[in-house]
Amino acid sequence: MIHPILLCGGSGTRLWPLSRKSYPKQFAKLMGEESLFQASARRLSGKGFAAPVIVTGDPFRFIVTEQLAHVEQIAQSILIEPEGRNTAPAILAAALAVTRKSPDALMLVAPSDHVIPDTSAFTATVQAAVPRAQAGDLVTFGVTPTRPETGYGYLELAAGADVRADSPQPLARFVEKPDAARAADMLAAGNYLWNAGIFLFTAKAIIAAFEKHAAQMVQAVTASLKTANADLGFTRLEPDAWAKAADISIDYAIMEKAENLAVMPFGAGWSDLGDWDAVWLESAPDTQGNVCSDNATAIDCTDTLLRSETDGLQLVGIGLENIVAIAMGDAVLVADKSQAQRVKEAVDALKFKGASQAIQLPRDYRPWGWYESLVIGGRFQVKRIVVNPGAALSLQSHHHRSEHWIVVEGTAKVTIDKTVKLISENQSVYIPLGAVHRMENPGKVPMVLIEVQTGSYLREDDIIRYEDVYARS
Repeated sequence: MIHPILLCGGSGTRLWPLSRKSYPKQFAKLMGEESLFQASARRLSGKGFAAPVIVTGDPFRFIVTEQLAHVEQIAQSILIEPEGRNTAPAILAAALAVTRKSPDALMLVAPSDHVIPDTSAFTATVQAAVPRAQAGDLVTFGVTPTRPETGYGYLELAAGADVRADSPQPLARFVEKPDAARAADMLAAGNYLWNAGIFLFTAKAIIAAFEKHAAQMVQAVTASLKTANADLGFTRLEPDAWAKAADISIDYAIMEKAENLAVMPFGAGWSDLGDWDAVWLESAPDTQGNVCSDNATAIDCTDTLLRSETDGLQLVGIGLENIVAIAMGDAVLVADKSQAQRVKEAVDALKFKGASQAIQLPRDYRPWGWYESLVIGGRFQVKRIVVNPGAALSLQSHHHRSEHWIVVEGTAKVTIDKTVKLISENQSVYIPLGAVHRMENPGKVPMVLIEVQTGSYLREDDIIRYEDVYARS
């Protein structure tokens, strides 16, 4: 039985404005009707796979459970990192959690934001690597390169190894992301594979590698897991001990030092969707090289990606060549595809300006559903709020604002101080400043309402919570 370990704590800033710190790319529907996280969970499921172990951050814990539920999966465990410390501590925490039940358990570690179109080919490749992993080796997966890519790290195979083999091969060394000339040379050499960041090993083997090469991290992560708190089905790693773990990748901490390494070649297609150029490439451009979303139109364009991510917002490109244009309700990106990896610079520039668009999506996802601001004025704000079936907001009050709720879809169960009543479509209710109130959806379909806030201070920190089913402070 293989235990999938899905890592989903990254921020995905190179796919801004669709991917932001508040809702990174693994949870977005970049390639079809499922998110990358959901597609990854499906890929690593079925016969021969145990339920997944998820390692993520606190803001995403309910997104993880909701998205898993939509693909009819339940996690074996969900580990909550107090802060992101890169992949090495995350993988070690998962290994320590798995080894509690079975030290010999096989772990397949994978990022949750990659695209692998051929699931059956990938599963077969994983199975081919199982004997080496069971024998105690650390198996890393290398992808057959199709172009001189500068955005990936590489794996140089040892002399005599076969990059097209159907069994694990010996590794010579890891190679950092190259410049264009070096990437072309490695492609021509024929003995290099892209480093996919996917690993297969036993829990016992990877823990032994950490004990040998990163003993201090073992102490920190073990202490953090030992004193972790159980919270609504999540495991919250203890923050003080966790902070003592080095902020380092698994490659630097372990893989570049370990002697029991093997590389499993994979040639059936893979992408980490690391930038918009990669999204364009994986989206099957038409005969003119264009990719357009439903709300986008290309006129006399070539090799161009046009995506409107907002319903009702039409994006039109005329006479464009080699351009990426991504439109959202609050931000627009226009860039030459050759500069796609510089999008992080735009995010940094917006952070410097104090622009909320750098990290925050217009739609704010919460455990109970989501909301978005439609209009913001000096002393008022209008929101659309969507509450999932059976979900409830916290019992709360506000110091500085009153609220008016108008139900436009479904039925709301509303508590105002000691009064509880049902509000149906086209009905409204007023919540005075200071009143203790709660909104619930007792129905079986999403409930939608329009909220009008008025007052001297309208930010989200003006909330006093008295009771919350999601245990938020």
